[in-house]
Amino acid sequence: MLALAGPTTALTPAFDPREWKGAQAGPPTQVLTLGSPHLSQLPKPLSAAMMSALLDKLAAYRPDIITAENVAGEQCDHLRRYAGIYPDSFDTWCRAADHAQKAIGMDLPSAAAEIHRTLAAWPAQPAPAARRRLAALFLAAGETPSAVVQWLRLPPAERHAGDGLDEDARKLLDRVDAKPNETYDVGVALAVRLGLERVWLVDDHTSDGALIDADARFDDAVQAAWKIAPSPAVAREHQMEATLASPGDVLALYRFVNRPTTLRQNIKADFGAALGQRRDGLYGRWYVAGWEVRNLRMVANVRAAFAQRPGARVLDIVGVSHKAYYDAYLDMMHDVKLVDAEAVLK
Repeated sequence: MLALAGPTTALTPAFDPREWKGAQAGPPTQVLTLGSPHLSQLPKPLSAAMMSALLDKLAAYRPDIITAENVAGEQCDHLRRYAGIYPDSFDTWCRAADHAQKAIGMDLPSAAAEIHRTLAAWPAQPAPAARRRLAALFLAAGETPSAVVQWLRLPPAERHAGDGLDEDARKLLDRVDAKPNETYDVGVALAVRLGLERVWLVDDHTSDGALIDADARFDDAVQAAWKIAPSPAVAREHQMEATLASPGDVLALYRFVNRPTTLRQNIKADFGAALGQRRDGLYGRWYVAGWEVRNLRMVANVRAAFAQRPGARVLDIVGVSHKAYYDAYLDMMHDVKLVDAEAVLK
């Protein structure tokens, strides 16, 4: 039988989802993916004033749904339960919600279900007590950014303990966004400004399980791949980050990192180099496989966030190395129209 096995013939798929672009009833869902530098890694922290020009541009787009690169509470619970497969993932990417769950008297699944029921009947003008309780539910469900959205939508005099929030929870909500972070400085800030109730968390680290056998040889191979032909765009980005002095500089940085030529240079130097790396074990291909798994699952989470909102305007905030993959995968969706980040930020 082995002797009969010959070269396989490449198959052309019978169907390309993009063939149905425009076939949907009603307007397309517009999706803008904003690639962001990780603000926590900048040489100097950025003030709210420094973010103002960027936020003005994004607010003019008026998203109905905002997603961010954080792991949702439901997945954090999974990572914690399956620590043998994901030994460091919970501690690295998640925040324990045990205290908040004790304060409100609910476990994570109960709090998540209550959030769904609460928002399904959410009034246009909720009472402050309702917002405090929803903030407490979001904390218990491991959805801290959305808890902060509810907290900041309260008048300052109403930001106190009660309705499921104890003093420790109040202190957490007052300080959780103190360190620079694009989820809070962009996503939460916009949600509060535009009157949205939450930020959807769409990161994925179950993809870590795809590389469960990665060891020092894998790490060495990836580090070597990155040195083959470093991207000049990365060097330019670092120069810009080191000299940020005005809101216009921040906006220019975001324009640069979201430019297609920048994205292509970075992909070629990173995943392209790893994919073609000729080393025993082909660990570069492991690395690319893990990256693809993560991005596919992240985009599936994004798709789920707007599944029941056909025709919505969506803003995805994600680390810049994900942006091109987001756009490529989201463009496969029948009723999605990609929005040009450069045009929005112009």
